[in-house]
Amino acid sequence: MINVSDMIEKLKDVLSKEETDNKIFDKDVASALEISQANFATMKTRNKIPYNNVLDFCAIKKISINWLLYGQDPSSLVDSTDKYWIRYYPGIAMSAGGGSSLEAEDFEQLDIPDYFVKMMGGKDMVKTLEAINVTGESMEPALNDGDIIFVDTAKNNYSKDGIYAIYTEDGLLVKRIQKRADGKYDIISDNNVFSNQIIEKYELTIYGKVISSFGSVF
Repeated sequence: MINVSDMIEKLKDVLSKEETDNKIFDKDVASALEISQANFATMKTRNKIPYNNVLDFCAIKKISINWLLYGQDPSSLVDSTDKYWIRYYPGIAMSAGGGSSLEAEDFEQLDIPDYFVKMMGGKDMVKTLEAINVTGESMEPALNDGDIIFVDTAKNNYSKDGIYAIYTEDGLLVKRIQKRADGKYDIISDNNVFSNQIIEKYELTIYGKVISSFGSVF
């Protein structure tokens, strides 16, 4: 007979991998299974398994129901087909020059590891990321020639100072943006060898915010 207490301990192990700083209690398992704490306590006392709730949990977490209920040891608790990738535009280079357009370019699928997904804020965050090359020295030392940057295309409105991928009359650029008191924008090259620009709001189209490059998170 399947022991409910053993199953609960396994569920706690699964949940603890997501909540590394907190101890997992029965109430957390009840919440994950979408069962009231009163019904959970009754279920535990009667050694009764809520199979529909457990199946839904396993489907969401991508774990083996056979492992959970019968102790069979799969090679991984995570479905091996659950891969993450983002769009990478190898033919585009953002610089102080320009003239490029992402809409006209083909992209490649860039597979990314789980740790990068977590570093970026989770799989929902990754859905709106795109990878683009940087060329030139105008954004050194923050960005170097040959870097690959990760642009969050969901952040296509100015919210605060930062590095953005933008369209101006000069083309597709990567620059630091600061909003001025008069409503205009400073378009800044971090490398002081290069001159900055001041443009009107209507002259600026934000493609997305640069949130990371290989080796750095902004």
